[in-house]
Amino acid sequence: MDVCFHSSLPLLFSGAADGELRVWDTVQHRTLSSTWAHGGAAGVYSVATSASTGDRVISQGRDGTVKCWAIEDGGLSKKPLVTLRTNTYHFCKISLVKSPIGLVETGFSTAELKEDERDVPAKSSSPMGGRNIMALAGEEPSQVELWDVSAGEKVISLPKAQNMPSMEHHKKHKGMCMAVQAFSPAESQGFLNLLSGYEDGSMLLWDARKPDVPISDVKHHSEAVLSLSVDGSCTGGISGSADNKIVIFSLDHGTGSLALKKEINLERPGIAGTSIRSDNKIAASAGWDHRIRVYNYRKGNALAVLKYHTASCNGVSFSTDCKLMATCSEDTTIALWELYPPQNQTTRVMPAFEHDGT
Repeated sequence: MDVCFHSSLPLLFSGAADGELRVWDTVQHRTLSSTWAHGGAAGVYSVATSASTGDRVISQGRDGTVKCWAIEDGGLSKKPLVTLRTNTYHFCKISLVKSPIGLVETGFSTAELKEDERDVPAKSSSPMGGRNIMALAGEEPSQVELWDVSAGEKVISLPKAQNMPSMEHHKKHKGMCMAVQAFSPAESQGFLNLLSGYEDGSMLLWDARKPDVPISDVKHHSEAVLSLSVDGSCTGGISGSADNKIVIFSLDHGTGSLALKKEINLERPGIAGTSIRSDNKIAASAGWDHRIRVYNYRKGNALAVLKYHTASCNGVSFSTDCKLMATCSEDTTIALWELYPPQNQTTRVMPAFEHDGT
């Protein structure tokens, strides 16, 4: 269902529909550890790591929980360090906070919020050594919720639940939140911004200090937005949808605007996952049509269509050093690629990881 790289170690994490969270060695191409992270038929819908989480990986299940696991000697802790009972059962994957390249993800300090906007204390004890903020669609699925992963507490909702007239209008016209991306641009001086995509195809840009109303509201898609990715400079990004196009957009933090840069039309609809390499040169999408598409992110032109997978592709991720790309599919495989890597390395496809461990 999802795949992501560790920020500094040669490790890859995958989450499967049967509830298994697995750690892979990207050098030896083998499983290092696995655990049944989310029970029953719930499955692991999303996995996430960042520089700020260190040796931790976060899994999201369709059982209404998000769990934080320690990485111990290449394996996973037997029990989660923190379990967040979010009571959310939708299809929106979690997002950790992205910061511009060269800056460690700072999370988000509730101390910077006004007193009446705080749901939890600004300081809390943490097995992760600091605050790490996660965004996801909320228990009320038209809202976005920010959670402190360290404390296991919800911080705030966007828009705030107290603002009922605005909330009802938002719910009626936008529908459910289907994709989120939290980020902290250099211009924000450490404050959190957030992009959210909805069933009606609209995207909203939020400043967490102003939770009542988004600072930008655009609609570049005709169907539900399924994936959002912000680039390494936090000045633009890419979105995928249930419609037949991919959108590359720019973010102007001075004016608070989200503007269309390029539309990429597709022969077949449905983009479940998007990702932008940290050097801002390459972007990729995972499609319902079993295809991984690779683009020049700056120009928006197509570079490759990868036809390895035999079922719907659910996710794509780039390693921090830009040398590897991982893709995952409902065909139960993860494929690891060297694709347009830096330093003029030869382009080639590496062996695929089979979910059964072979």
